[in-house]
Amino acid sequence: MKSIEEQLARYKSVHLNPKNINTHFVGVPLIVLAVTLLLSSIAFEITIDDFFNVEFTLHFTLAMVIFAGVAIYYTALHRLLALGMLVYILVNLLVAQLLKGVEGVLYIALALFVIGWIIQFLGHHYEKAKPAFVDDLSQFLIGPLFLMAEAYFKFGLEPDLEARITSLAVEKRKALEQSKRSR
Repeated sequence: MKSIEEQLARYKSVHLNPKNINTHFVGVPLIVLAVTLLLSSIAFEITIDDFFNVEFTLHFTLAMVIFAGVAIYYTALHRLLALGMLVYILVNLLVAQLLKGVEGVLYIALALFVIGWIIQFLGHHYEKAKPAFVDDLSQFLIGPLFLMAEAYFKFGLEPDLEARITSLAVEKRKALEQSKRSR
C-alpha cells in the first residue's frame, strides 16, 4: 500500500492551482453526497436470534458497509485525517438517512453527481491537467481525503505532512510537464 505522502502527493500534483482546489471543495462533496444517497437506497437487515434470549435486527445500507471499509483504509493511511473523515462520512450517512423518504431522492442524487463532476472538470480546466483518477482509480478515494488534509493544513495541523506532500507534488508535476513537452 502506498503511503499517505505518496497518495496525497500524487493527487496534489494535479491540484496545485487554487481555483482547481476551490472547485474541488464544492464538487467532491456533491459527488460524495450523491454516491452516499445512491448507495443508501440499497438497504438490508440482519436479524440475530437468541442473543441473551433477545431477538434484534440490525439495519444497514450499502453506503454504511462500503464507507466502513473506506474508513478502515483511511485509518491505515493516517489516523488523524481518518478521524476527520469519519466525522465527514457520518454526516453524509445522516443526511442520506434524513433524505431517504424524500420523493425523487434518486433524481436529486443523480443531479448532484452530474453537477459535482461539471464543477470538477471546470477546476481541471484551470489546472490544465487531467484528473488524478485517469491514471490511478484509487485516487477516487484519495480526493475526499485530500480535501480533509487541505482543511487540516489551513488550520495549521500537520505542517510536516503538508511540507512533504507539497514538495513531492511539485516534483511529480514537473516530471509530468516534462513528459508532456517531450512527446
